[in-house]
Amino acid sequence: MTVIWTKNGIVDNDPWSNDDSAERPKLLDLSQFLEHARDNEILGVRLAPSDDVRQLEPHLDRIALVAVSFPAFSDGRGFSQATLLRERLGYKGEMRAVGQVLIDQVPHMLRSGFDSFEVEHGPTIERLKQNRIPGIDQHYQPAPLPADRAGGYSWRRAAVTG
Repeated sequence: MTVIWTKNGIVDNDPWSNDDSAERPKLLDLSQFLEHARDNEILGVRLAPSDDVRQLEPHLDRIALVAVSFPAFSDGRGFSQATLLRERLGYKGEMRAVGQVLIDQVPHMLRSGFDSFEVEHGPTIERLKQNRIPGIDQHYQPAPLPADRAGGYSWRRAAVTG
């Protein structure tokens, strides 16, 4: 079972599809997207971990969804792709984490700018349905989305004296 989750909960009727149905928007891999980029159609693109997100820069105004693949729990290249898209390229559309998305990653993915998550892992689905997302007490690095409280980065904390 696969579900789509956002901060608002489980999405019942996700409009994105990999099929060629005319009624549904198209979600294409990067090479397919670049072939169709000349069309005036609004499309979605699915990035593999090795894809160069900078190739999307001239087309960002026509991309409604970027699905970033996480083929393994230990593969963090999608975090870098998300950060590049949000911070350097200024992508404002929906960004979705797909693949091996587990509950421990969700708070980090949210901070990296992800809006939605395609989840297959049963325990993760249950936790998301219950809105039981783990917290992060300390942040060691900045992210596209700011920390919940000022001074949350460990390297910004002042030493306690007295």
